[in-house]
Amino acid sequence: MLELRSQINGLEMPLKELEQRLGPLGFMIGGGWEYDHAYMEYQIADDNGYQFLRIPFSATVGEIGSGDATVVLGTPFILSHRYQTGLDHEGITAYSALWNQFSSPEEKDAYVDQVYVREGVMLVRELEQVLAT
Repeated sequence: MLELRSQINGLEMPLKELEQRLGPLGFMIGGGWEYDHAYMEYQIADDNGYQFLRIPFSATVGEIGSGDATVVLGTPFILSHRYQTGLDHEGITAYSALWNQFSSPEEKDAYVDQVYVREGVMLVRELEQVLAT
């Protein structure tokens, strides 16, 4: 995980507005959200695992999923998961998470290549502009 400094940290807004502004950029609420917190995420790449730009947020009013929550944004970060390759437990070759979606990550918090860091920084700058208006 690599945190990226941003002016959006601490920004508070209705969740619906956050989704409306970031949806056209390719962001969506990530799976596994809770009623008090979640992530807006953008998949940067899926080679040699998955690389995501994630923006954590927490509900300050209401609950996520209720339709009327207000949220505060946290510090964006890039997360890299590298998945196992080779033989799975049943002896079937698992080439990627696409073939075995339940494959455990080889590295849950893998090294983030500079290519993805640069793209993440550019995405965060775009987010700052979109959310500042």
